[in-house]
Amino acid sequence: MAYEFPRCQCIPLPNQQVSFTIDGVERLRWHSGLDAPRPYFYPLLGPSGTPLTRMGHPGAPNHDHHRSIWFAHNKVLGIDFWGDASPARIRQSEWLAYHDGNDEAVMGVSLQWLDGHDPQPLMDQVLIAAVRPGPQPGETLLELQSQFTPRAESLELAKTNFGFLAVRVAKSISAHFGGGQLTDSEGRVGEPAIFGQAARWMDYSGPVPGGLTEGMTFFDHPSNPRHPTHWHVREDGWMGASHCLTDAWLLKKEEPLVLRYLLQAHSGGADSERAERVFLDFARRSALQVSKSKRKHEFWAIERGA
Repeated sequence: MAYEFPRCQCIPLPNQQVSFTIDGVERLRWHSGLDAPRPYFYPLLGPSGTPLTRMGHPGAPNHDHHRSIWFAHNKVLGIDFWGDASPARIRQSEWLAYHDGNDEAVMGVSLQWLDGHDPQPLMDQVLIAAVRPGPQPGETLLELQSQFTPRAESLELAKTNFGFLAVRVAKSISAHFGGGQLTDSEGRVGEPAIFGQAARWMDYSGPVPGGLTEGMTFFDHPSNPRHPTHWHVREDGWMGASHCLTDAWLLKKEEPLVLRYLLQAHSGGADSERAERVFLDFARRSALQVSKSKRKHEFWAIERGA
């Protein structure tokens, strides 16, 4: 029987990288090697093939911890997992499963949050990343689901603007260094109006080569605690969903924290009608699950819940 190649694939590469492709074209890459204090995605490509994200800040060398798309938190039991100067590290301990398909390609990995002194992690993170085609040709949807579980019975995530999921957009898309614009689901525009506010989604769009406009919409799932999330955004080209912006969170071993987000790499500028359609589709999608297959060899598998 002839093998039918899935439309969406995640392909492991050397140096602990994973390439996500749609129709044979790479759209996203995962990096989990030891060259950085924490894993990250780079690049996320727009419909024209231009990276919509950036490694590092365009004007501040002390912001090299801004690696495209990444998970971090400034105050985990008072320990800084955000900046590079801290000894704390996030490491991928193992990959769990890769799933290719015509609808989406999905990767599941296990991450450990290490304080830099004790070899035992403070916290475990199971990250599931699903990449699928967007509504329009060339668009990409990246769904990210994380489960955070402390090793102790409880652990405080202190009040901070920084954490958990952050995005550094390309220089040309930023409002300060390029020609971009921040917009949120409530119709607010620009950093002064949006910073610290709650919204269902956030958009950063601007010019890319070829006289085009492209951007990224960042969605908060309605099942997330504290939805709609508060946002930490800057005109210099960054946006982050701030789970602890207004208050601390007591993470319990018996009640892991599950957070779901979606990033849409889209053509054109911010479009509230398009964003609302994508948000409603995301809201209807079941959570992703990683579990041992019931087949003979008991491989790990990823599937959506009922």
